[in-house]
Amino acid sequence: MDGAKALALDALAERRGRTMMRFDYSGTGSSPGNFEEGTLDRWLAESLAVIDRLTSGPVIVVGSSMGGWIGLHLALQRPDRIAAFVGIAAAPDFTDWGFSDDQRAHIAKAGKVDGPPIMTLGFLQSGGPLCVLDKPIPVTCPVRLLHGENDGDVPLPVAYRLLQQLQSPDIQLTIVKGGGHRLSEPNEIDLILRTVGGLADASSTAVE
Repeated sequence: MDGAKALALDALAERRGRTMMRFDYSGTGSSPGNFEEGTLDRWLAESLAVIDRLTSGPVIVVGSSMGGWIGLHLALQRPDRIAAFVGIAAAPDFTDWGFSDDQRAHIAKAGKVDGPPIMTLGFLQSGGPLCVLDKPIPVTCPVRLLHGENDGDVPLPVAYRLLQQLQSPDIQLTIVKGGGHRLSEPNEIDLILRTVGGLADASSTAVE
């Protein structure tokens, strides 16, 4: 929640007199807990709790990398609450395509692999039920996907596949020339702010 993108979005919300909720999953960033106990389903449950208990009305979900995968599930499970979704280098299904057979075998045998980041068997196994790219994704709110041309962590074909599977009639994929995975350069953050700001103006909702 203290990353450059999150802080820039927080400042955008303040300038526009809108509310924003930014948070770290348990065991990450400023949140207490043991990172090695984290799983995708646990962090999704925490994200749903934030939406349900700490916000009201329609929201715009912004998720980066793994947060983009979790954000998709927020849009799927709370369609009446999510006004729009912004995926920044979104990494849906990365437990499926992000590891070699040798890496999987090592994690299965050792229970985890030291990173960065640390990857546990529990986390890897939690991804299977949450994979979305093998079928149409019934997210119908406006969607904006921002992806770096040179993203070495989430290959561009993943973004194209996500674009194809999402059923929203209002979806745009923006490829940032020369951009990497973090998309935290000043011009890249400016793109994120313009994208989120445009959606907020169109929907007149709070930014989440």
